[in-house]
Amino acid sequence: MTERHTYQTGIIGNCAYLAHVNKNTNIDWLCWPRFDSSFVFGGLLDKDKGGEFSILPAGDYISRQYYLENTNVLCTEISNPEGKYRIIDFAPRFFQFERYYKPLMLIRKIEPLDGNPRIKVTCKPVCDYGNKKQKGSRGSNHIHFTGDDEHMQLSTNISLSHIEDANYFALNEPKYLILTYGHDLNAAIESTAERFLRETVKYWRTWIKHSTIAGFHQSLVIRSALTLKIHQYEDTGAIIAASTTSLPESNGSGRNWDYRYCWMRDTYYVITALNHIGHFEEMERYFSYITDISFRDEERYQPLLGIAGERVLTERKLKHLKGYLGNTPIRIGNQAFEHVQNDIYGQVLVSMLPLYTDSRFIYSERKDSERWLDYLLKKIERTIDEKDAGIWEFRNIANTHCYTNLFQWAGAKAALKMAKTIGNQLYAERAQLLIDKAAQHIEDCYDPERKVYNHAVGSSHLDASTLQLILMNYLDPHSQRAKDHLSALEKELKGKDGLFYRYLHTDDFGKPKTTFLICAFWYVEALACVGRLDDAIEEFEQLIKYANHLMLFSEDVDENDGSQWGNFPQAYSHVGLMNAAHRIAIKLDKPVFL
Repeated sequence: MTERHTYQTGIIGNCAYLAHVNKNTNIDWLCWPRFDSSFVFGGLLDKDKGGEFSILPAGDYISRQYYLENTNVLCTEISNPEGKYRIIDFAPRFFQFERYYKPLMLIRKIEPLDGNPRIKVTCKPVCDYGNKKQKGSRGSNHIHFTGDDEHMQLSTNISLSHIEDANYFALNEPKYLILTYGHDLNAAIESTAERFLRETVKYWRTWIKHSTIAGFHQSLVIRSALTLKIHQYEDTGAIIAASTTSLPESNGSGRNWDYRYCWMRDTYYVITALNHIGHFEEMERYFSYITDISFRDEERYQPLLGIAGERVLTERKLKHLKGYLGNTPIRIGNQAFEHVQNDIYGQVLVSMLPLYTDSRFIYSERKDSERWLDYLLKKIERTIDEKDAGIWEFRNIANTHCYTNLFQWAGAKAALKMAKTIGNQLYAERAQLLIDKAAQHIEDCYDPERKVYNHAVGSSHLDASTLQLILMNYLDPHSQRAKDHLSALEKELKGKDGLFYRYLHTDDFGKPKTTFLICAFWYVEALACVGRLDDAIEEFEQLIKYANHLMLFSEDVDENDGSQWGNFPQAYSHVGLMNAAHRIAIKLDKPVFL
């Protein structure tokens, strides 16, 4: 059997940046100053041109990696015959001066655990996606790096000669490496690092204590919640799909995309996950991001935007990088920003519904309600009969997609509730007309012989996105039609151990070779909805094994060998897990822990 491929990294972050730490101690991925900036360490895509930031012993070693419980603080233990040491990596985040402190600062604490380990520290940052190396110059207790617009400083209590000359040295006391971007560290190294570590651990554990976590696979949900949290760019509220680019959907597939952007199509799922765990602060930041985009005077939404709302995300290919395991092309930007994707107006409306139906939000404080509703109703009115690229963003194929019309239906239903809440009868009537029209398009996708909803009008192909017909209550989950639809999707799209394909028909790049993990979690939810709770639990617990060593999930999984593929970790795979676990917990009547 082929050896299972898994990603050998964990992530750290503070809602200003994300970094990947490999089990081999290297910082394999770090983009500064923003999620979508060029990497300063990019070994994920090229071990030579990606630079290096490693802390290694001489000779062979064994590595173990884990998170400090209920935190985004990552530990890597290295053992060899000489001894054992631990690296604690973290991105500082805590509350001070009436705001969150989240600097562009990476702290690495190295502490001896056993024996007399000898280590070598290598720090060689790059710029312009590895086209250039940054130049280092020595200071009193730091190395100053410059390159293009980059200005970085490595402050340390390690001999600078050991680092510059690439010497091994004996580790007999804790050592610290503090890498900063755009500013110098003008404080004591050891005490600052230790205080920041204490405060960061305290912050994350307090954040989890203030989360509402149901009693089904609680530790998994906690790790997923922590993962989702650091995919939010707090400055604007945007939540990115993943922190990486061009990790292939399957080896050699050419399906390599840049995921460092905010997809409008995922708004509802993200908001739902945050709502389930009771984190309204993050929800409101995301609401603000969406609201800012929505009130621009533009004809239509686009499927994805930059983290500050940038509309133009021109896709280009970098030819100088080798790619992850040799997979090319390397794409920066994403051409999908040009696509027509009409489910997103409904996504936004459904996501905003809690502002008007959840008493924890005071809707009367929103002075823009009527303008907001009118704006989005007009968007659906203009596009409800239009073909689009669909949820999976087919590049050269347009259809009247069942999923698109489902979210137009759900969005209009949400608009109807909002209109009634604010007492606007005209808007309520407009919403009802859209509900009826969207439902007709959905019914045009139904195949009475196979008892299933096809992915688009006039098509015989099936698509896992139509599982949402059950989850969104378009189909009564207790009805025979819902059960028949689920059975038909299972028969064609289900892989082994709960894995699920998005679709199996040919798209712009051929036939997909890997399953899509969030679809598997939708499948679990659908099972729970139709009353097949034992099956839902069994499939959920099968899916757990597709995590890496830190319980982090990829976007895609190869059903043949269980390998992880796609950009990693995928925030929406973790969102899928959170929502599926919540659905099962409700059905099991598991207590919710506050």
